Amino acid sequence: MQKILSGAGVASRRAAERLMRECRVTVNGQVVTELGARADPERDVVRVDERRVERQPRRRYMLLYKPRGVVTTRNDPQGRTTVLDLMPRVRQYVYPVGRLDYDSEGLLLLTNDGALAERLTHPRHALERVYEAVVRGIPGEAQLRRLRAGVHLDGRRTAPVEVRLVGGHRARRTDQARIEIVLREGRNRQVRRMLSAIGHPVLRLRRVQFGPLRAHSLKTGEYRELSARELAALRAAAFAADHPERPSA
Repeated sequence: MQKILSGAGVASRRAAERLMRECRVTVNGQVVTELGARADPERDVVRVDERRVERQPRRRYMLLYKPRGVVTTRNDPQGRTTVLDLMPRVRQYVYPVGRLDYDSEGLLLLTNDGALAERLTHPRHALERVYEAVVRGIPGEAQLRRLRAGVHLDGRRTAPVEVRLVGGHRARRTDQARIEIVLREGRNRQVRRMLSAIGHPVLRLRRVQFGPLRAHSLKTGEYRELSARELAALRAAAFAADHPERPSA
């Protein structure tokens, strides 16, 4: 079943397993939760969230500038605005690649290409993401070195990051600073937790780059299709020769 959902562009295989555990997948009207379950897409009617799964959908690659106060899911039990609510004209079953926190903003890729999504989210491929954070206080060089070397979260050290002060080294207020962080792993709320660990909690966080993708003229809440050049660059980043994880919201 996971292979069917991934091949149809509904979700990566890991995300498909989550959909099944959440009782959101049916085959011929019956809920399927067993991860080893099988179906024949030629004969069986497979649905996710009551929507029939197409066998060969048009591949879509959408770049969204997510605002703060929007959840990075297709559905939200609390009734909050989701990233899909911002894209009413996209009729294909696309889904977010990775996560971006409710209180964070910035670039988010959505697609129905399961194979590509799988590569982009797998830790081994270490896709680069760039974040800009406004923090309370102004970190000194010793604290920035701690970030670069990695800090301990949940009992293990984070991978080293690239970090620098930007915007004239300070935000508009003298008790705040603006920091750019280049991340290659994706733990839960990692940037916020790393900055809190050095004593400089985040006041505002946005993702300004996802792999080779940048916003350019994209405004908050807007989205667009990837250009052919952007898609080629993204595929090159995702399917580059495998390598050990190099020293990811």
